[in-house]
This record gives sequence, C-alpha cells and structure tokens, in this order.
Amino acid sequence: MDPKRRKTGDQDVSALRLASRQKYLAEREAQQLAILRRQVADEAEEEERLGSRLSERERKEFAKNKETLRLAEARNAIDEHRDGFMIPDADFSNKAEVLNRRDEASHFKSEYQQWEEDQMNKIKSQTKKAERVQEDDYEFVFDTSNQIQFQQDISSRIDPAKQALQTQLDSAEKRAKTIDEVRKSLPVYKYREEILDAVSKYQTLVVVGDTGSGKTTQIPQFAAEAGYTKTGSIAITQPRRVAAMSVAKRVAEEYGCKLGHEVGYSVRFDDKTSDKTIVKFATDGVLLREAMTDPLLSNYSVVMIDEAHERSIASDLLLCLCREVCRARPEFKLLVLSATINASKFSKYFDDAPTFYVEGRTFPINILYTSAPEANYLSAGITSALQIHLAAELPGDILMFLTGEEEIQAAVENIETTMKKLGGRAKELIVCPLYSALPPDAQAKVFEPTPPNARKLVISTDIAETSLTIDGIRHVIDSGYSKQSNYISSNGISSLIVSPISRASANQRAGRAGRTSEGYCYRLYTKHAFYNELSETTEPELLRANLDGVVLTLKALGIDNLLEFEFLDPPSSTSLIKSLENLYALGALDSTGKLTRLGRRMAELPLDIKLSKAILASEKYGCREEILSIVSVLGESASLFLRPKDKRVAADAARARFSSKEGGDFMTFLNIWDQFEDSGFDSRWATENFLQWRCLNRARDVRDQLTKLCDRVEVPSSSCGSTNHIAIRKCITSAYFINAARLARDGLSYRAISNSGMTIFIHPSSSLIENRPKWIVYFEIVESSKTYARAVLPISPEWLVEVAPHMHTESSIGKLGDDKKMPKEKSIVPATARR
Repeated sequence: MDPKRRKTGDQDVSALRLASRQKYLAEREAQQLAILRRQVADEAEEEERLGSRLSERERKEFAKNKETLRLAEARNAIDEHRDGFMIPDADFSNKAEVLNRRDEASHFKSEYQQWEEDQMNKIKSQTKKAERVQEDDYEFVFDTSNQIQFQQDISSRIDPAKQALQTQLDSAEKRAKTIDEVRKSLPVYKYREEILDAVSKYQTLVVVGDTGSGKTTQIPQFAAEAGYTKTGSIAITQPRRVAAMSVAKRVAEEYGCKLGHEVGYSVRFDDKTSDKTIVKFATDGVLLREAMTDPLLSNYSVVMIDEAHERSIASDLLLCLCREVCRARPEFKLLVLSATINASKFSKYFDDAPTFYVEGRTFPINILYTSAPEANYLSAGITSALQIHLAAELPGDILMFLTGEEEIQAAVENIETTMKKLGGRAKELIVCPLYSALPPDAQAKVFEPTPPNARKLVISTDIAETSLTIDGIRHVIDSGYSKQSNYISSNGISSLIVSPISRASANQRAGRAGRTSEGYCYRLYTKHAFYNELSETTEPELLRANLDGVVLTLKALGIDNLLEFEFLDPPSSTSLIKSLENLYALGALDSTGKLTRLGRRMAELPLDIKLSKAILASEKYGCREEILSIVSVLGESASLFLRPKDKRVAADAARARFSSKEGGDFMTFLNIWDQFEDSGFDSRWATENFLQWRCLNRARDVRDQLTKLCDRVEVPSSSCGSTNHIAIRKCITSAYFINAARLARDGLSYRAISNSGMTIFIHPSSSLIENRPKWIVYFEIVESSKTYARAVLPISPEWLVEVAPHMHTESSIGKLGDDKKMPKEKSIVPATARR
C-alpha cells in the first residue's frame, strides 16, 4: 500500500476516534450535570425542612455541591461561537447563507430544504389530518361532573345589616398594628378586671369562651400581671404538644421575652423552661408526671386546664387531682377553660363553682352540606379544596380536617401534583400539613402570614379543631371523621379507629372559619347525617381507652381505692380490674395492690407500660442501648417504610436486606437503626433504602430523650451487641409475655395464650409472614379484615416460664405444645389487689 494513502487512512481513523470520544464526553458531561442538578435540588429541600438539625459536615457537603453546580453551569453558559466566515460545502445552494452565521449548523436550512418543508405543510393542511397529541400537550381541566355539590344551610345565611357591621369591625381590626393593640382587640380583654376579681374571690373558676376569644393567651398574662407569680408559677395545660408549643411562642412574643425565659413550655421529650420561667405551658401528661413527685403541685400558685371539654384521659385525671389540691391548699387557684360543651358538668364537679362566660369574636359562617353522601371523604376533600381555590376570591385561606398523617400526606401530594399541572393558570396555593408528629419548623409554617396574591391550604388532624387559632382561615372543609382510641377489655385489643365526629366537634370545626372574617364551612356529609347520625358530644376518652397507664399513674399518686375514686365520669369496673391484672403480671403491683419499686420507675417513663418494662428489664439482660434503639424505631414503624408504585420491587428488596428471620420485626428495627447510625444519620441513605427520613429523625430525637430518662430512673448504660439475639429477645419477652401466641394447627393463624385465646394472624408487613415460627410475642393488635399481630418476635416457650413463672409453668406450656385445647384464662390478681 502506498505509504501516503496508509498515513491518510490512519489519520482518518484517529479523527473518527477523537470525534467519538468527544461525543461520549459531551453526553457524559450532560448526564453528570443533570444528576448533580437533581442532587442539589434534593439537598436544598432537605436543608429547608431540617434547618439547624443538619450536621456541620452535611452543611459543608451541600454547599460544595451547590458551588460545583454553579461553576459547571457558568462554564456551559460561555458563548463559544464567533462571528466569521465559513467555506461553503457543495450542499449549500447559496454562499451568502453561510456568511457571518451564529446559528449552529444543525439549525441551518437551505432554500431547497425550506421549499420542501413548505410543500409538506401544504399537504398536511389540505388533508386536514388530526395530529396525535401527547398527554403533556393537553391543558389540565376539571371534569365538572366530578365536582362536589353543596347545599347551603338556610339557617346560616347572613343578615345584611350584621354583615355590614362585621365589615366595619374587620376594617377596624386591620388597623391594629402593635402587639398591645392586638391584645386589646381580643374579646377577653374587656373582661380583664372582672376575671381577676372572680379569680381573687373564688378558688375554682370555670371560664367558658368561644373560638377566638383569646382566653388561652390572655388570662395567663392577666394572672401574671396581677402578681400571682409571687408565690409560685402559673401552669397552663394543653391536650396536645403542638398547641402547647405554639401558644407558648405567641405569649412569649406578647410578654416581650425570649421563649424559655419568663414564658416557656414543657412537652414530652422537649423542655423549653428555665429558673426564670413564671408562665409555663405544658401538656396534661407532663403536669401529671410532675404530680407523682409533688402531689400538691406546690410549685404552682395557679393551674389552668385548657380545652377541658375535649375530655382526654390526662385532662380528666388532672381535674380529679386538682380538686384534691384545692381542698389541701386554700391559696391555690384553679381555672378550667372550656368551650360551651360540658360547662355545667365541670361546675357541678367542683362543688358548683361559678362559671364566667366570654363571648367570642365569631363572624357569620355559611354552613354547606353535600346533596348526597360521599363514598370517599379524602377524594371529596381534595376536590373541594381545588374547587374553592379556583373559584373563591382572595384573600381567604382554607383549613381541611382529615384523620391522620397518612391521609394528610396523600392529600398534600395529590394537590401539589394537580397545581403543577395547572401551572400559571391558577393562583399560588401553599399547602401546609399539620399533625402532632410534624417537626416544629414545619408546624411553624402554618402560622406564617400568607403572601399577597396567594392562598394557604392547611390540612390538619383535629388538633386544629379547638387548640389552635390560625389567622386568615375563611374556608373550612370538614370530612366528618377523626381517629379515636378504642379498647375492648375482654380481649385486650386497643386500637385507633376512624370514627364519625360529634355534632359538638363539627360546630367547633365550623367556628374556625369565622375567626377573622365571614366564613364558609363545607361539610362532606348531608344535613340529615349531621342531625340524625352524629352523636351530640364525644364520649370521654377515659370510657373507651386502655386504662393500664391510668391505673399506674393513680397508684403513683397514692390513690389505692380505684373503684371508689371520684372520677368525672367513672370507667367500668371491668376495665379497671383488667388493668390491675396486667400491672400485677408485669410486676408493677404486689399481691396487695401496692406499687412496687419497679412500678414506681415504670410510672416515671412517658411510655406504654410494656415498653417501660422492657427498658427497665434491659438492666438485667445487659442490652439497654439495643432496647432503646428498638423502642425508638418501633414508635415510627407504622409509617417508616416507603413503597412507591413504580418501585415496589426495589423497595421490597431494600426492606428484605434489613429483615431478620431469627429476630423477627424487633431485630429488623434494630438493624435499621444500626445502619442509619453508621451512615452518619444521612438522609440520602434513608432515601436510597426506601425509608421515611422524618420518621428516622423523630426516632433519633426520641432515643436521645429516652437516654436522659434512663439516667434519671437509674438504668445504667449497657450493650450486648446486635448479634446477641437471645439476650435482646428475652428482654422483650419479659415485657410482652402477656401478648404470647402459638401457631395453630392450620399453620396460618395463631392462638393467643391469654386474651381469651383469640385467633390472630401475623400482619402482612411482618418479616415473618413467609416463615411463621411456632411461638411468638407481638407488639400490638391491628383490626382490619382480620385480627392482625403487628411487630412480631419469635420466642422459645421455655422463656415464658423463665420471665413469668407466676403466669406460666412447664406443665401448662407442655400441654400447649401437645396441641391440646387452650386453657381458659383465669384471673391472676388476688382479690386484695383490686381494692
């Protein structure tokens, strides 16, 4: 071959290789840039949600990635084109077309190409053939047939004269600019002197105020300004932690101090108080635990029990306790703050205590019902929210009531997806979830002012029903449901059930719409259902919940004769006796019904009694650190795992990597915690393994607080290592032996050893669903299409005899192992312990 030709061929091959390499590098650069862009967006969202809880290492890593992206995009933005001349190819029909061009060659069209394109367009226009339209090319519109039809309640129509008056009042209120003016504009402020006179004259006072009256934020300040903090602090209790934290923040602003100084709060696993604190907002449970060490509440001169009408277990117990404190301390002052519900009942319970009525600042409210029952209140609520946003004038925020975190997150995702499809054709809609487990910084977004030309949609559980006041709400969507605790003492099943609300709760929800202006309440049920299917009031929680914790608390307070204790509404003797039996079985009570040292330590832990027993038993088995990790993750396990529709196989595979057939679900939770800790608590690790980052972050906070509590109840730190399954499983069995069950003959179901020998099934989400052990203990029962045991641990039957010899013997366990009939459960508490 001619050397010159061979040389030319080699050059051509080299040129092709170079071109191929350059093309590959360009494509790879674009791919890497897209990946980096998505990563920076995820990190920005994570930084906004977590804020100060990010570690310094994570902050530096986020900043580094952001700067790298900026530099890469800046380099790509440099204009590499230059004005100049090109030597035309033979393909070009006109040399003038290629002179001084800035367009890329791929965009250039010759005259012939342009003519050919014009001819094709003419052909298309003549045939008028419809082009195929992609889904993304359509405009998103609502199907009017799916809109929710509402009927206005005639009795709620607004009198024009009253409407004009309310408009004037609304305009006057908007002129108030300072905090002092806002305080004075609240309805309760004009009763300041009368309230203080009544507090001075009477030891117990029932204060009844409508929504928005200001009683929660102002009366504590009235008492502080009147000098009641000279002999002690002022405590204000709330049934929910979200309310206690948000109200404390507001009062601190009005009081002119930093949160945690003169005004603070104390809730489960979070305390923002100091030696300077004179006004403390707390949950009912926190004040109850304080009473265990100080039954007379000697640190407080005034106690205010807010939202008493909700009749939570803790608030009812506080009312009982404070009545005894009033009898022992004549200088003690008690204020019961309530809505109009049950006001006379509270007054009668406190020996006909006087009732002080404060009128609320409620504007006219239009009540609208659906014309027909809705089959799916979640879908109807989402549709209604979008209808209101697109049709109603601004300003005017929306508050929608749903039952729990899962429903709220589903609604948020659905609405945000729809708003993205609408794009610029709709005003901005800021969607804010609100539930008790939400981080404080996310909760704070609910109370931020809505930007101009936008609307805020708050999707909340019933915590926004009475405990919180959110300014700007004009539209309320009421699903008509809430989650309520339910307990069956005969089989020990305790669960949260989605149940219809009462008429009193429905009216409270409607009242949130008339807080600052004329409002609208859209009830996702018919008017007939409201008057004929909803009960008048909500049944007190004390009558429908597991009383194990209640009995332990009362015993810790020194109350022994439970059957004759003066409850506001006494629970059934059957429920009380069942709880006494459970506490005796766990070793919290002795044979005479007295509190043991173990029971005293269990009462100091703000947990379910079985979880408290497991933590205390870890001292014996040398596995405190492992048990704390399991307990922390267990509390978040119901919503911990992600399983996207388009990634179910990958999600199931990720979950299987954590599973432990030998240790069951409890050891699975320990594996998750250990790997989460090894990752440096990295949010990206959680995402890669299909785990909810916010759940793991909450578990981390809970574990830190439990560690501090263990030091207080003198449980020393110990670790047996994650591989020592026997010690960990025995420790858990010592707390959950009451929940033991044995595999039935069908190989699918289980028979409970206690709890009347009921039939149960392993929950489908369990790691043991495909490999059922012969003996198990379970964390809880979940009622669905079947009775499921959730969070299951395989055990050896001999362990039951070892950890609970007062309940199980070798002979009884041996009989069960021979597939004989389950023996009938007998009472295990001596009669003397039931007094």
